[in-house]
Formats: sequence, structure tokens, C-alpha cells
Amino acid sequence: MNWCVIVLALLLSTQKSWSYPSARFEEANSFEKYLEKARTVLDRVPLIDGHNDFPYSLRRYENNQVGDLDINDLTTSEPWASSSSSQTDINRLRQGKVGAQFWSAYVPCSTQYKDAILKTWEQIDVIHRMVDANPTAFEFVTSAQEIEDAFSRGKIGSLVGVEGGHSIGSSLAVLRMMYDMGVRYMTLTHSCPTPWGDNSQLDDPGNVPIHDGLTPFGKNVIAEMNRLGMLIDLSHVSRKTMRDALETSAAPVIFSHSSAYALCNNTRNVPDDILQLVAQNGGVVMVNFFVSYISCGLTATVQQVADHIEHIRNVAGADHVGIGSDFNGVARTPEGLKDVSEYPNLFAELLARGWAETDLEKVAGLNLLRVFRGAEAVRDQMAADGGKPFDEWIPQADLPAESLPCSTGQIKSVTTE
Repeated sequence: MNWCVIVLALLLSTQKSWSYPSARFEEANSFEKYLEKARTVLDRVPLIDGHNDFPYSLRRYENNQVGDLDINDLTTSEPWASSSSSQTDINRLRQGKVGAQFWSAYVPCSTQYKDAILKTWEQIDVIHRMVDANPTAFEFVTSAQEIEDAFSRGKIGSLVGVEGGHSIGSSLAVLRMMYDMGVRYMTLTHSCPTPWGDNSQLDDPGNVPIHDGLTPFGKNVIAEMNRLGMLIDLSHVSRKTMRDALETSAAPVIFSHSSAYALCNNTRNVPDDILQLVAQNGGVVMVNFFVSYISCGLTATVQQVADHIEHIRNVAGADHVGIGSDFNGVARTPEGLKDVSEYPNLFAELLARGWAETDLEKVAGLNLLRVFRGAEAVRDQMAADGGKPFDEWIPQADLPAESLPCSTGQIKSVTTE
């Protein structure tokens, strides 16, 4: 009897040792099928990422000297290879099936009231020069149609987004000039308020709003962006600024790199009531991959990123969610999304959850293209209605004391002798 029990136990243990590898093989085989299907989807429609900080890495590591820099493969080049936030190069963009990229023209809040405009122009310039230096990979684009045209030619459509309203120095004239330089979205604030708008950190416990959202001049900024056809980006802004912008804008808005507040209560993320307003506005929330905004912890997974996408779909609808990785701006990325080469993993995960390919196409880029065309339509209608540039200056009383040493005020007379 005892021998029978021993033999039976051995047989069962042997069966388990056979079945476990088989199960793992089946799981891996299924994932590969989803991955292949995900790549097929991304071959059909452009994957448009709303935010990549690679241009700021060019400033930090290369002093913006890109003429002789080979950015095809930075995985073995120093200092890039040793940096945990070096997540972008041309080879990996190709592996990740990226069809278009909003490159961030970012300068820190420490430049506000000093040389923010100058340094932002330098970042816009380096994006242009990076694209010009790599014509087989990149094509500079400024419209929804140009994104699709570049994609059809096998190029990565390259756009500029200015990250932070401090970059315009509270000047609508500078905003217009940046549009002429190819800027197609502006994030209204960064980690600091502007003299005309509150940022997200003011919603953190212990902080208080400065302007209670947007000032009247801040609403003029929104109106001028509508007139230009520039996308309004609400990542980094306070909830009241979100509401004011959504109420003021005639065009759909974007969150270029934010996630769902309900799943991670970081004020950089979008709460459900705002998600519902974004749906009414016709806008899109492009999900950020930074682990602090995904898990509110030190680690995260591709599955958790998918959870944020699904939550936004469930609250706002599949027409209002996209991708805004924040690669090269963050050191900690989710497992399975370590760099720009791994976007297909996210789409494979959504396929494994039963997502329709038509909805994946929306998330990849069709939603952003629709929003972009919506902003262009508002621009064209305002022009047809005879709309003129909003030429108001910010009231001097709105400028904080810290700005005054770097301001000469309004020049009312001048001597030309």
C-alpha cells in the first residue's frame, strides 16, 4: 500500500514537471501572437506619442551640438548608455513602431522671469536641427495631414510641443512667433505657476491657489491658441485651470502626458470629473508611463499602464485616450515599457484583454489626429469669421514682484537719437 502511494506521488510530480513548461510555452506563444497583431495595427496607423524629452537630453549631454551626433544607436554611447533616463534613439523608435512624435521644448521653471524665452528658442532650434540631420528617419511636420503624409513615406513625423507657459514670458507676441517656428502645442504651466495660470502642485495638500485657475489674460492665451490652431495642453495644470481652459476653449484640448487620478492620486493625473469634461470637449488624455503617476510607487508594470488606459476609456470613452510616454524625462519606467522600443508590448496587453483593433487604432494615433484636425477647423473658422490676433499685454499688476527686476515695463516713449 505504501509503495502504491509513493508511485502515485512520483507520477503526479512528474506530470506537474511536464505541465508547467507547457503552460509557460502556451502563455509565451499567445503573447507573441498578440505582439504580432499589435505590430500589424501600428503598421496601419501612426503611433503618435504626445511627449518625449529627448531634446532636453541633447541639452544636458551634448550642449545642443547635434551636427555630428549619431543618434541611431545610443545604447553603447556614453553618457547615454549609463543614464537610466536615456530611452530614445532612432533604432529603438523604429522597433517601437513610432509614427509621429511631439518632441518637448522644455526649460526649467528656474528660467521664468529670466531667460526662459531664449532657452526655449534654443530647444525649438535643436529639434529642427536634429530632424534636419536625420532626414531618412525624421520629417518635420506641423499639421494632422502632414503627420499622415510623413507616415505614408516611412518617416517619423516630428512636431514641437512647448512644455510650460513660462516659456512665452506672458507675451502673446512670443506665442505667435513660436507658432511660426513650428510649435503645435503648449503646456499651460509646468511645475510652477505663471502670472496667468495655476499649476498642478497647487492642488497638493498644504498649498493654495494663486489665481484660482486662469486669469483674464490666461483666458486670452487660450483664445489666441485657438485662433492660431495650437493645441492646448493641460498636463501640469491645476484642476481649476483645467476647468477654466475647458470652458474657454472652442477647440478640443489635450493632456500630452497624464494618467488617471482614480488609479493614482497624484495631482499630475486627471480626475474622473475632468475626464467627463474632456469627452464633452472632444479632447484626448495621453497616458504617461512614469511609475509615480501609474502606481504612485517606485515600480509599475505594463499591465498597470493598460489599467489607466482602460479606466480613461471606461469614463470618457475610447475616443478620448492616447499615448504620452514622457520617455527621456523620467528615470523609472514600468516593467515591459523600458524605452521607446517597447510600445508594442502595451498594445499586445490591450489585445489580450479583448480590445478591438479599431479601438487600438484610436489609442495609437487616430484620436490625436481627430483632435488636431478639430483645432485646425476652429482656426479656419475663426479666420473665416474675420478673427484678428489678440494683442493685449498682460497687466503690469498681474506680474509678481520677482519678475520686476527683469522687466522694463511698458515702453511709452523712445528717443531714437
